[in-house]
Amino acid sequence: MNAFGLIQIALMLSSTTIISSLQCNYLPLQRRKVIENSLRLLDKMGKKFPQQCLREKMPFRFPTQVLQPRQKETVGVAIEEIFRHIFYIFSKNLTLAAWDGTALDQFQNGLYLQIEQLEACVVKKHTQHHWSKEVSRLKLKKYFQKIDCFLKDKQHDLCSWEISRAEMRRCLQLIDKMTRKL
Repeated sequence: MNAFGLIQIALMLSSTTIISSLQCNYLPLQRRKVIENSLRLLDKMGKKFPQQCLREKMPFRFPTQVLQPRQKETVGVAIEEIFRHIFYIFSKNLTLAAWDGTALDQFQNGLYLQIEQLEACVVKKHTQHHWSKEVSRLKLKKYFQKIDCFLKDKQHDLCSWEISRAEMRRCLQLIDKMTRKL
């Protein structure tokens, strides 16, 4: 390979790095837009919360301390983890949910794209600092397992999905509140 070819490759690699870092700089703004859009889509997916489901409500208790660490990178990792769990829950056994399929698809696609972007930015920054808050990761896992078990116990019926949808709304609102503080 000649010197000109090597220069072209070097320029391409450096511009890719610059573009990638610019995307990471705008990630908090993108995240807020994704959350606003996700909340809108959650509302659009279903109708008003069914009255018959009120007696089945569960206190899932979101571990808010995972969104209150000292470093921005740790918050990014926590949010990526939350988005992954939400995506997982909303990617299975939705037959009884009776939701707007287009809104659901858009919701899932938005989460997936945000996970991809977060992963690209957060992993780069976080490889040197292993998420020291492994306890936080476990708390999130436990929280989302409660929701998953609730859905399974209720055999993914309409009320269990509506309760889960309301809980995901609350979860996204907490993330939005935290990202606005950052």
